[in-house]
Formats: sequence, structure tokens, C-alpha cells
Amino acid sequence: MFRVQDVLLSDDVATARFACQIHLCMGACCVVGDAGAPVHKKEIPHLEKAFRQLKNRLHPDSVETALTDGVTITDSEGQAEISCRKSGECIFVVRNQEGAAICAIQDAYFKGETDWEKPISCHLYPLRVRRVSGMDLVNYEYLPELCSTACDHGTKKGIWLADFLQSALTRRYGADWYAEFQEACTNVRERYGAAT
Repeated sequence: MFRVQDVLLSDDVATARFACQIHLCMGACCVVGDAGAPVHKKEIPHLEKAFRQLKNRLHPDSVETALTDGVTITDSEGQAEISCRKSGECIFVVRNQEGAAICAIQDAYFKGETDWEKPISCHLYPLRVRRVSGMDLVNYEYLPELCSTACDHGTKKGIWLADFLQSALTRRYGADWYAEFQEACTNVRERYGAAT
């Protein structure tokens, strides 16, 4: 583990190679799993607004799920998460021309139709963040069935997970934190002999 300010990170956040290949994984992280993406309470109004704005683009089952169960639900531990269809897909999943699952919210953001990109937990994936005793604990959640192609591509192209997630990490913690994080990543890689 290594620490950057009040954030404690697993070493593999610094040493892993990663770069998404959505045309190969087909957006598996949006459709596979036993629960919806975790969201902060302050994100729920953004999600509800996005649903109202985008519901005509969503799958009918997604609309029905949102209207019946809500755009978000609360799990047994009190954590809010995005509702999922019975198929397991996030209610905000739409398909691109290749049939890959993409986020309708992010797609609208890239088209300039909204100013909110998507929940931070989705943006940070495959990192998972837990808040414990006033600190964020950040772990790299490697699931071969979801992201092996991203790891292979990152290795082939020499792209660090830490670099791939620059936008998401900066969004979460700020530019100054990210600069300090990059220095810490270099030190961790040198310790593992993985600096190049």
C-alpha cells in the first residue's frame, strides 16, 4: 500500500497496465455483476435528471425498472446503487453501432447534451473506493472476465492504469493530488523494478 495525502492505495494501482478496449470487452463492466454501480447521495439528483432527459433512448425494460424500483436503490448496508434490469445491465446501458454496452449518460456528455459525465465510481473503474476512518482506501479490482483485454492492451502499448485514469482521478481528488500521486506511483514502480 502507498499513501497520497488522505488516500491509501494498493500497490497495483501504480504497477498495473490498463487501457480499455470496448470493442473487445463489449462494455462488460456495465452489464456483468451482482449489483449496480455504487453512487454517492449527492449524485442521485444527477442520475434522476439524466433518466428524465434520456429515458426515450433507454431500453423499455430499463424505463420500467426505473419507474417501478427507482433510478437508484439502497443495499442492505445503506449504500445507494444504480438500479439494474433483470438481465443484469445497468438501466443506463445503450448499445453502440458495434453492439457494445455504453453509458447513455456519458454518451450524452460527449455530445454536449449534459454537463455531468457519469457517477464517479463508474469513471474510476476498475478502481474501487471505500471510506474508512476518514481515509479513502483505493483498490484495483481486476476481474479477468471483464478486463483482461484492457490489461493486455495496456501492456502492449505501455499504458499505466494510473495514466489511463488521469481524468477520473483528477475529477475525484484534484490536479495537485494527481501530480503527487504520479510521483508516488513512480516510487512504487521503482521498488518493484517496474519503472519502464
